[in-house]
Amino acid sequence: MIRKSKTLLCAVAAVLMLLPVGQEVMAQTSTAVPFMLISPSSRNSAMGEAGVAIADDVSAIFWNPAGLGFQKGMELSLNHSNWLPQFQQSDLFFEYAAYKMDVPSTGGTLGAALTFLNLGEFERRDEGNNPLGTFKSFEIAFTTAYGTRIDEDFGIGLGLKIIHSSLSTVGTAREQGSGTATAVAGDIGVLYRPSKLVLPFSDKDIGDRLSIGASITNIGPSLSYIDEDQSDPLPTALRLGFAYDIVHERYNTLTWTTDVTKLLVSRSDENSRKADPFYEAFINSWDTPGNVFNTFTLGTGFEYWYSQLVGLRFGFFHEDPSQGNRRFLTFGAGVRYDIYGFDFSYISTAISDDDTPSPLSETLRFTLTVNWNRAGGPEDDGTRIPADDAAN
Repeated sequence: MIRKSKTLLCAVAAVLMLLPVGQEVMAQTSTAVPFMLISPSSRNSAMGEAGVAIADDVSAIFWNPAGLGFQKGMELSLNHSNWLPQFQQSDLFFEYAAYKMDVPSTGGTLGAALTFLNLGEFERRDEGNNPLGTFKSFEIAFTTAYGTRIDEDFGIGLGLKIIHSSLSTVGTAREQGSGTATAVAGDIGVLYRPSKLVLPFSDKDIGDRLSIGASITNIGPSLSYIDEDQSDPLPTALRLGFAYDIVHERYNTLTWTTDVTKLLVSRSDENSRKADPFYEAFINSWDTPGNVFNTFTLGTGFEYWYSQLVGLRFGFFHEDPSQGNRRFLTFGAGVRYDIYGFDFSYISTAISDDDTPSPLSETLRFTLTVNWNRAGGPEDDGTRIPADDAAN
């Protein structure tokens, strides 16, 4: 028997807050290790959780590995968030560290990232309610990624990750096994960032202003804690998006970006909780009751930069009520000085229809970056932020 000592409700919520909450939907699309869907970057989080088409910094490892192909130099990013702050639990937190470096001999850029979600401490008791000790629950993943450009405008990327979930060190009641499991998964992405693109019936060139991206992440077999019949699918996610520089001047840049995301997860057998294999879910997940577009989440936002020093961000995230009804506004800012950068983001659920405060409300994320190539101007490392001596 496992009993809560500090954060049982928070740990459960940490899982459920990333999933649809309707009973019918949960039966179809609930997944294991949903922490793999948490946005690790304060910058993207502040733009409505959108990033598949921007992908111009080390966070491309998470959003779209193809973005690495457009980047040069070395960059380190450290990210922290006290997860679900409404529960006021100091041992419920999310960490993400990432590093990328271009390797000319490979024709592209390599990246690596470590994702960690701490769920807190639990107390184990026997059937007579006698304490048997405590244990800690956590989930962790290590990702490697590679991106390269096929030509000047088109990039592709791949990622490989190992995911470990340790929810419990022992089985519950008479179940065999334990609450630990390990899985291997992959990512794939494409990114189109044209250097020249003239609009039809117009002389306007929007090259170097537009990017279009797509990725499928967390592709792999289901994760099993107890046995195969009780296995849960990985949160395989399809992301499609664009980013466009509405303003691209010497000292001012305003970018609009939008992502739509869909879980490629399905359960065809209504009499079994076992999920379809991921290769079948690629097709079956589109066969849903009602409007298939309701199964997509929408994230959209804006980023403004003055020169290459100060950035302001605003965004909106929407999920259909039938899929969970997460709706919130996002805000954030960033500063750059020499090779260093600092960003933060904030979630407000004030627009939610639910009178009950969301555990996601008032979530803060913090990101510290070190970009060793930035001293030569952001244009040198593939970011969309214009350098003073290079912007149009």
